[in-house]
This record gives sequence, C-alpha cells and structure tokens, in this order.
Amino acid sequence: MSTLFISDLHLDAADPAPGAQFQGFLRERAQSADALYILGDLFETWVGDDDDDAYRARICDSLAALTGRGVPCYVMHGNRDFLYARRFEQRTGATVIADPLTLDLYGQQVLITHGDALCVGDRSYQRLRGIVRNPAWQRRFMALPLSLRRALAGRARAGSRKHIQRAAYQIMDVDEQVVRDVMRACAVRTLIHGHTHRPAVHEFELDGAAARRIVLGAWHDSGSCLTWSAAGFQLQTLLRGGPE
Repeated sequence: MSTLFISDLHLDAADPAPGAQFQGFLRERAQSADALYILGDLFETWVGDDDDDAYRARICDSLAALTGRGVPCYVMHGNRDFLYARRFEQRTGATVIADPLTLDLYGQQVLITHGDALCVGDRSYQRLRGIVRNPAWQRRFMALPLSLRRALAGRARAGSRKHIQRAAYQIMDVDEQVVRDVMRACAVRTLIHGHTHRPAVHEFELDGAAARRIVLGAWHDSGSCLTWSAAGFQLQTLLRGGPE
C-alpha cells in the first residue's frame, strides 16, 4: 500500500485532457492507495462552493466515487482554488487540510505545502496572496453574484499569465533559505510541495543531516505523482494516454 501526492492539475473545461487523465487516475491507480493528497490547484479556478459549473461537478463526482470506496482524499488550497469550504467537502467526501501540514508517513515526519508561500521573491504575488487569503476579503467576494465572481476570476487568470511572462525565472521559484527555515521550524527533513511546476527531488544538508525537497509537477501535458510507501518513494511522470 502507498500514499499518493499530486498537485497543480489546473482542471478546466477549456482543456479537457488533464481532467480525463485525472478521472482515469482516480478509477485505477488511486483505488488501491492508503490515501490521496492533492496539494493545491486541482482546478484552474474555484469561485465558491455554490458554483454549478457542469465540468467541475463531474470532477467532484469522480472524487466522491473514490472516497465512497473508502480511499481517504485530502485537498489543500492552492493559489487558484483557495475558496473550498464545507460544501466542497460534502460534495466530494474529501477533507480540506491546512497549509502547511506535517504528516507521519510510514514512520517519517514529512511537511507538505502547496508551495506558493515559499516563493517570497515574487513580491507582487505575495502582496496579492495576503489580500485574497484574508477572511474578510473572502466574505466580500462570496457575497458577489456568481456571474461576477466568474468574470473576476477570468480577469485574474489573464493577469496571472501576463505576470508569469514578465517575471524573472528565479523569482517564480521557492526561496532556499525560507525552505530551510520552515523545515527547521517544523523539525522535518523532507518537504513536499507543488506550485512551481518544476518536478524534481532536491537533496541537500540541513543542520548536518541529509534533507530533501520533493517538487510535484503540473498536469498540463502529462500527469505527475509522488508515490510513498514503507519501502520508499518515487516521483513519476504519468504519460497521457498510457496506463494510470
């Protein structure tokens, strides 16, 4: 048995291939897992649990089918879908978890996070993050009509694409000193995150001991999954159209 970690699927009806692959992943590979953790940005946008979009509803139904078979699913807020609340949990059977969170994985303490809070070099994004994660801002946003929330989310997506195109490559990645500080504060030697879309296993030394940072990949062109068991871990690329 193993625990699965994925992130940054950015599911959207405009690009159905990642969603189809994810649904196959839930029907096949995830069925035998001890648990599935989705570390943010499952959807390209999530404007509230009252959204009746048919595409997102089908994805929620697929998650509900997995949890209905007894596989626990845990979902973390990302920078695209930070408005999950109680109704999302009821629709999917998944549990929305805190960011960051420390897990005991088969006897090892591991820290999981979406990863956007580690990218402190991107100061304009961090300012925006501080605004939209504020509960008062979220209450005001959720009071707007659904159609307006969808329109605002579309504008935000366009603005994000322009920002990414303009920003320097290095500021879009995590800050190594922040990574070390967070891991030291949480007393862990392994960190798992997404957000940067740069899948890799980074080995380094932390206070004289071996440490690692595992980065999950995005699902734009292919899937990405970290499989963790008592025997160890494997970060895999899931080819689209192949067996899950």
